[in-house]
Amino acid sequence: MRIAAAQIVTGPDVRENLRQVEKWTELAARQGARVVVFPEATQRAFGHPLTPIAEPIHGPWASAVKEIAEINGVIVVAGMFTPGTPSAEGRDRVTNTLIAVGHGVHASYDKVHLYDAFGFKESKTVQPGDELVRFEVDGVTLGLATCYDIRFPDLFTAHARAGTAATLVPASWGAGPGKVEQWELLARARALDSTQYIVACGQGLPSAAGVEAPEQAPTGVGHSLMVSPTGRVLAQAGEAPQLLTVDVDLETVEHTQRLIPVLANARDL
Repeated sequence: MRIAAAQIVTGPDVRENLRQVEKWTELAARQGARVVVFPEATQRAFGHPLTPIAEPIHGPWASAVKEIAEINGVIVVAGMFTPGTPSAEGRDRVTNTLIAVGHGVHASYDKVHLYDAFGFKESKTVQPGDELVRFEVDGVTLGLATCYDIRFPDLFTAHARAGTAATLVPASWGAGPGKVEQWELLARARALDSTQYIVACGQGLPSAAGVEAPEQAPTGVGHSLMVSPTGRVLAQAGEAPQLLTVDVDLETVEHTQRLIPVLANARDL
């Protein structure tokens, strides 16, 4: 099964961002993709108000994404924001949500691990999720994770133990010293931890796409990558918008898990 990662750069205009989903989904479908993965915050980039555009997973924006998926015969995975409950201090919050929609699939995942690191505090305005989510396409089970989740191996091994062939990781990876190297290392490490494919699709670098971005917001660095179950990089993007594809092969996953049985050999200590 072919999976595409559409590394794009979104901004504040949700309609323009939706047009990007339409454009890149059409391109991925022409290249034979069955699943098209977009970054975290596809609906609206970080650094812009999120509460005003938050909507349910069956709302207008998500429904438009589903229609795009249906027209192109694919499943689209994209990051959006859904309404959250107020914080204990009474602050309005959203939920950082991934949707996977199209052709009988309508799954959603709320980001579990919030980005309270490197001087940014996502938990001020975002409500965390508390459940892992997987969905099936053509007999292949896929897991969902979002950005900062990639630093937590247990999430990925939990997916793999439940039978996933790949975990899809939309992200908006904040810039900073060593951050690109960390992103690449973490994607490869999570593939090795869980002996599955990792499809890590990040927002591109705004300046590489001619987009003006708010200062200090985690707006993306590019370098999306697709990794094999043995940790080998199969495809990798630069900083600018780009489409990557990988063919996920169940036999490769099964062979790797026989060859490197880390899931079976793990012990509770």
